[in-house]
Amino acid sequence: MSERDMKIGFIGSGKMATALVQGVIKSGICQPADITVSDAIPAVAAGLAASTGATAVTTNAELLARSEVVVLAVKPQDAIAAIEALPVPGQMDGGASMKWAWKSADGKSAGALLLSIVAGLPIAKLEQAAAGRFRVIRAMPNTPALILQGASGFSAGTGVTDEDAEIARRVFGSVGVAVQVKESLLDAVTGLSGSGPAYIYTVIEALADGGVLMGLPRELSLQLAAQTVAGAAGMVLQTGRHPAALRDEVTSPGGTTIAGIEQLEAKGLRTALISAVRAATTRAKELGQ
Repeated sequence: MSERDMKIGFIGSGKMATALVQGVIKSGICQPADITVSDAIPAVAAGLAASTGATAVTTNAELLARSEVVVLAVKPQDAIAAIEALPVPGQMDGGASMKWAWKSADGKSAGALLLSIVAGLPIAKLEQAAAGRFRVIRAMPNTPALILQGASGFSAGTGVTDEDAEIARRVFGSVGVAVQVKESLLDAVTGLSGSGPAYIYTVIEALADGGVLMGLPRELSLQLAAQTVAGAAGMVLQTGRHPAALRDEVTSPGGTTIAGIEQLEAKGLRTALISAVRAATTRAKELGQ
C-alpha cells in the first residue's frame, strides 16, 4: 500500500480520532477524501467530517466498504460489540462487495488491518471478537496528539506483517512519536506516556503555585512554568543528552538550583513520580483482565 492511496476509516469520532484524522491529513499520508468517519452519535461524525473534509457515514458497513485500514476509537465498554457487529465479506447491506481487502507486498490478499486505540483491551480479546476478519494492532496514544506532540506505543497481533507495522508507525507518527513494543510492555507505556501528561500538568500547576507564593502574578507564573517544562523537554529531545547531564549544567555550587533540588529530593519528588508510573501500570494491567 503506497503512501498516496491509503484509505482509512475511523470508528468513533472523539478527540483522539480527531487528532489522528488531522495528523494523517497534515502529514500527507492520505487526502481528506480518503478518510471515512462514523460515530454512535451521527452528529459527532458529521462535525469531524465538516471540519476536516472527511466523509461521514451512518453505518460501519459503509465505512468498511470505503476503507483499507480501520481505526477503532470507541469507549472500552463498546469496543467488543462494535467489532462483533462488523459485517463479513459478502454480507454487506444491499449485497455490496467488500473493498477492504488489499494486496500485501508479496501480492497476496491480506484482509483488513484494524488499529485499536481502545484503552485496556488486550490483543487476544480484540482478535477473538474479530474472528479472523482483521489483523490487529493495539496502540496507546496520549492526549498531546491533539497538538501533534503525542507519544504512542503499539503492539502487533497474530499475522501482522512488517508492512502493517509500518502503516501503524506512519499513522501514529503523524501526531508525534510512535514506537513498537511487545504487548507485555504496553501497560508500562500506558503508565508512563499514556497517563504521564496528567503528572506533568500537576508539576506545572505546582511550579506556578510556587511562583505565586513568591509574588508572581498567577497568569505570568503559569506561563513561565509551562514554558520552562516545554523548554526542558525540548532540550532532552533535541540534544539527546541525559537529563542528569543537562541538570548539572545549570546547578552551580552553592547556587539557587541546588537549593531547590535539595528540597525536591527531601520531599520525594523522584520517588513520587516513579511510584505514579508503577501504580498506573498496575491499574492498566487490572483493567485489561
